Amino acid sequence: MTASTDEPARPSLLRRLYDLILAEAETRRGPAVLAGVAFTESSFFPIPPDPLLIALGIGAPRRAIPLALLTTAMSVLGAILGYAIGAWMMEAIGASIISFFGAEQRFEQLVEQFRGVGFLAILTAAFTPIPYKIFTIAAGSAAIPLFDFIIASIIGRGARFLAIGILVRLYGAAIARFI
Repeated sequence: MTASTDEPARPSLLRRLYDLILAEAETRRGPAVLAGVAFTESSFFPIPPDPLLIALGIGAPRRAIPLALLTTAMSVLGAILGYAIGAWMMEAIGASIISFFGAEQRFEQLVEQFRGVGFLAILTAAFTPIPYKIFTIAAGSAAIPLFDFIIASIIGRGARFLAIGILVRLYGAAIARFI
């Protein structure tokens, strides 16, 4: 039996996972799921915590900034895991993560570039929506000093998630489309 062309296309696995995570904003588990997503996204998980942070913040604007701080803390802890993967588990785990994101060539370039501008690269990557996990693993692989890595992660991730938290706290649902 063949599939009818009238049937709607089934969403991808990533889209279904994204929708499932976003649905957690409606439950009591929302902050815990946010913490887990923030931790894992910095080292291997493909879905960023921003949409869940926004949804939870809109649902409880007074909690938007504390949720942003939670997201920052867990993201930095996850980034340390990513660093450890790059530093000590590259062959066993890191190569598979890099391959999953199709970033093998870019990864090698990052490792070389980190030797000169590691702190600024981590700071920039921590703030932007590019896959941070690639940078955390590359930082460990390039042996960026761990203290510098942690400070850059705190500043970059903190600025990113606190900006979201503050905007949601001040403007509520009206800012969601803009973000």
